Amino acid sequence: QVQLAESGGSSVQAGGSLKLSCTGSKFSAISSCMAWFRRAPGNERETVAVIDSDGSTNYADSVKGRFTISKDSTRNLYLEMNDLKPEDSAMYYCAGDRWRCTLINGSPSMVYVGYTAWGQGTQVTVSS
Repeated sequence: QVQLAESGGSSVQAGGSLKLSCTGSKFSAISSCMAWFRRAPGNERETVAVIDSDGSTNYADSVKGRFTISKDSTRNLYLEMNDLKPEDSAMYYCAGDRWRCTLINGSPSMVYVGYTAWGQGTQVTVSS
C-alpha cells in the first residue's frame, strides 16, 4: 500500500546531514502516529523514529542525538539526520496511522508496525 511519498534521500559523506520529507498524509497531525523506518541490505526493517499526535517522540538507540523527527501543520513528516554514519545507509520509509501511537511506558512504541499508510522509500547512502 503506497499512500505516502518520501524524498530527500541522497549520497553523502560520513558526518554530513540530510533532511527527509514525507508527504501525502491525510491524517491529522493532532491525532495521527507517524514514523520513519529503514532497511539495509541483509538487515531487518528497523524503526528509526516515531512521533505521536502530541509531539512525543521516540528514537532507535543508534540514532538518538543525531536524528530528529517532526511534523508540521500541513501533515508533512520530516526526519533531519545529522552526523551521518555509514551504518545509516538504508532505504528509508515513512509510515502513518490514523490514530495516536501505541504507548509503552509512556513513550511511542518502537515495535508497532501496523501503520496503514506507507511510502515506497528514499535511498540514503553514507560513505566514509
